[in-house]
Amino acid sequence: MTLDLKTAHKQFVEYLTSRRRAHATIVAYSKDIEQLVAFLGNTGKKDITTITKEELEAFLKKLAVDSYTPKSVSRKINSMKTFYRFLKTSGSITVDPATDIEHPKYDVKPPRILSKLEYRALRDACRGDIRTHAIVELFLQTGLRIGELANLGIADVKDTELHIAAQEGHEERMVPLNRAAKEALDSWLKVRSSEAKSPSLFITKTGRPLLIRNIRTAIDRYFKVAGIEDAKVNDLRHTFIAHHLMAGTAITTISKLVGHKRLSTTEKYLEFITDKHVEHVKLDEL
Repeated sequence: MTLDLKTAHKQFVEYLTSRRRAHATIVAYSKDIEQLVAFLGNTGKKDITTITKEELEAFLKKLAVDSYTPKSVSRKINSMKTFYRFLKTSGSITVDPATDIEHPKYDVKPPRILSKLEYRALRDACRGDIRTHAIVELFLQTGLRIGELANLGIADVKDTELHIAAQEGHEERMVPLNRAAKEALDSWLKVRSSEAKSPSLFITKTGRPLLIRNIRTAIDRYFKVAGIEDAKVNDLRHTFIAHHLMAGTAITTISKLVGHKRLSTTEKYLEFITDKHVEHVKLDEL
């Protein structure tokens, strides 16, 4: 029995969901394969078993013509290869046409690490905004992911620790709160409406949970106020990791604090912390 492209796509998404892959990963893979299915459909292809390597390469060439960057194309190749590995493992195909597809070469930019001056400038810029100041301090003092911060509830704030719930493949963990983070959180909790129905730690003026896009918008605004260019929210996490490495914190400790699955992920930062633009920050400033 043949399998049509759209059904194969649907089964692939169901497979990723059953494997409890991160929501963002499922969405990205699904959109990539949806784009591939649409391209193949426009060429008259419907049966997944009839797709050739040449047709997959034609799809990739179309992406290049449409001005997709080599990095974006490489990501779509990852999606494509994962899709076809699933199809072969499930017995839907016997030959994998994506096996020999090669990734384009591109330069990987090093993580953006805030300098000592940028670090201080950002903290100073948002100090008058109690909610954003607490958010920035948590990012800089704990190395949280943005999704983890958005998912925090009031009950997750302990006396000297922060409870990070298991989320999208990342295990539950406890993160210590230093003085700076604790003081910023206490200030926010004093002004946070006690009548808000939402249990979320960070809420809007109307009492609704602060969404990831709201957090990004707020941080981006203060990046501009502080005169920090080419920075993103996740760079605060990079900064936490890099500055703790410079301060001599054990790699195993940092890896556990930030929830890295592999120690090698943390070790990669070692090659970036000797750059001249990165200055040492004392531990009591972290």
